[in-house]
Amino acid sequence: MSAPPATRTTALHAGAWWLWALGLATAASRTTNPLLLGLLIGVAGYVVAARRTDAPWARSYGAFVKLGLLVIGIRLVFAFLLGSPVPGTHILVTLPEVPLPDWAKGVRIGGRVTAEGMVFALYDGLKLATLLICVGAANALANPARLLKSLPGALYEAGVAVVVAMTFAPNLVADVQRLRAARRLRGRPDRGFKALLQVGVPVLEGALERSVALAAAMDARGYGRTAHVPRAVRHTTSVLTLGGLLGVCAGTYGLLAEAGAGYGLPLLLAGLAAALAGLWLGGRRSVRTRYRPERWGARAWLVAGSGIAVAALMIWANGYAPAALHPPAIPLTTPDLPLWPAASLLLGLLPAFVAPVPPGRTPGAGRGAGGGRAGGRDTGAGRAGPTAAPAPATAPAPASVPPPPDPLTKERTQ
Repeated sequence: MSAPPATRTTALHAGAWWLWALGLATAASRTTNPLLLGLLIGVAGYVVAARRTDAPWARSYGAFVKLGLLVIGIRLVFAFLLGSPVPGTHILVTLPEVPLPDWAKGVRIGGRVTAEGMVFALYDGLKLATLLICVGAANALANPARLLKSLPGALYEAGVAVVVAMTFAPNLVADVQRLRAARRLRGRPDRGFKALLQVGVPVLEGALERSVALAAAMDARGYGRTAHVPRAVRHTTSVLTLGGLLGVCAGTYGLLAEAGAGYGLPLLLAGLAAALAGLWLGGRRSVRTRYRPERWGARAWLVAGSGIAVAALMIWANGYAPAALHPPAIPLTTPDLPLWPAASLLLGLLPAFVAPVPPGRTPGAGRGAGGGRAGGRDTGAGRAGPTAAPAPATAPAPASVPPPPDPLTKERTQ
């Protein structure tokens, strides 16, 4: 099944991307094997490179990767300065230890730094970094506005706030990059504190204009209207929603914990059922309609199912091969790559082949050659028909015309 080009009607449902990413994150939470975690990061990165668009929110994946590296560094620094709960025999260095009072037993500052403790911290930090990168993949692939259209009516107002918060920072970064490029074209410096001050004024002005336009659009669409609902229905909605969310939290904790997989899944399913019932009742207060509602097609089922399958197979593998998924730090050994868990993680690559292809890409191609773009613009190569005439050998040179001013650049000359 070849992937079609992504259009308004064939674009993948945003919820499918989030289910796929959450499935990868669940799989990452079930192992500390650095080889499996690295394979998960590679799977998420390949899918993002093959199926993300040029929208501002699609550029957030690199920020999540940097955040993951920062988390690993902080975890290693803490293990180096504050020690590790894993005792070891291979001493790397001995730091001066600060004496602490009796009420701070179990906590130390300085002392012996062992190789086993640092390896344990590395495994733990890599696990958290993989979780962040999986969430970053969902942010880069899912359109926040399309995801907002799919939210239940009870969560619409909160979803609007989340979407505005998620899109503000990428748009702000895009404005700064555009203004800096305009300054370079005009021969003005784009680095330094002075240049930052000169760029900051038009950026803030543009952000204010977007805020005013957003407020006017929300007011024109009747944002905030509510319908009359009986008191009994409101109380039932509150009880179902609160109880369902508590059940979801407890069930998720049971699935992520080592000894809670037995009760985690039933509690999670019961919480989801109660929460969905509460959201359905709460949606009766929201008076709104959907224009062109999002469709959940076969490709969305395949994308979401691949993430769920990866999570289920890793949970099952954690039961029959816990030693392979959790290599010990004592004694120091090289972690092995288990065959079947690694093969199950490759199911997460399915969206790179079945999801619709973004505009300007060829199926299976990333941002490199063959993507149909050169320098961020459509080159138009290969569009000429079989009867297209070749260009003359001695074409006259075009007249030198100065570029038109950029209407998006608002810069004040000091």
